[in-house]
Amino acid sequence: MLNQFKQSTKYVASQELMNSVNVAMQLQKPLLIKGEPGTGKTMLAEAIADSLEKELIIWNIKSTTKAQDGLYVYDAVQRLYDSQFGGEGVSDIKKYIKLGKLGEAFSREDQVVLLIDEIDKADLEFPNDLLWELDKMEFYIPETKETIKAKHRPIVIITSNAEKELPDAFLRRCIFHFIEFPNAEKMYEIVNVHYPDMEANLLSQAMSAFYWIRSLPDIQKKPSTSELLDWLQAMVLGGIDPERVAQDFPFIGTLLKKNQDIDAFKLNKRRGLRF
Repeated sequence: MLNQFKQSTKYVASQELMNSVNVAMQLQKPLLIKGEPGTGKTMLAEAIADSLEKELIIWNIKSTTKAQDGLYVYDAVQRLYDSQFGGEGVSDIKKYIKLGKLGEAFSREDQVVLLIDEIDKADLEFPNDLLWELDKMEFYIPETKETIKAKHRPIVIITSNAEKELPDAFLRRCIFHFIEFPNAEKMYEIVNVHYPDMEANLLSQAMSAFYWIRSLPDIQKKPSTSELLDWLQAMVLGGIDPERVAQDFPFIGTLLKKNQDIDAFKLNKRRGLRF
């Protein structure tokens, strides 16, 4: 294999995940990553770019995002304004064409990593509208009669929080990997990457409390890896005694973000259902 993603000092990846990344690169297919929020889907693209020493281009998807936004935008309003007020170069339509993130990735002289982040936030037609471009790595701009074709096929990473199902035609074109929520052993590795000097007793108490909260059946939004890291940092900055973690659950608002989840947590705590 020419390009190969390997374990990073900044990102803890399972062997299965590394295999999925490398297979997607060799088959030149997008890698679709699913998993609950906070499991490191976005950070994976950063780790791949860092490992392969390639630039990362991020296309953040919103509910209003259209596939066209990633290709190019023709600013007809600005051109009209310039024509009315004597602006120079009005006849040069290229001046009013701005490439989107996909177009930017295609036009780079070197291969880049393109992250299409949270694709499931867009409407149902969004993935299908990108089928041709992701297959052929090119698109046509009718205003300039120009075809933008990738000089080097980008490494495409697509993330989804599984908020809605993606079309079958789109799924067929992707390599798929689901990031399982880390078990305690893997979580220790992840924490060590971010906080190598974390006091052992504090970490042990926090981990036990964290997984106990996640195990509560009434918790709607279970705390994620990123929220555990925030919680640990808050306790370090607050100078919290490790023995207080099991008693007081300090800074619980860094873990639980919904009123009903905090109420469920307090109820179970009063009942004595502890880890």
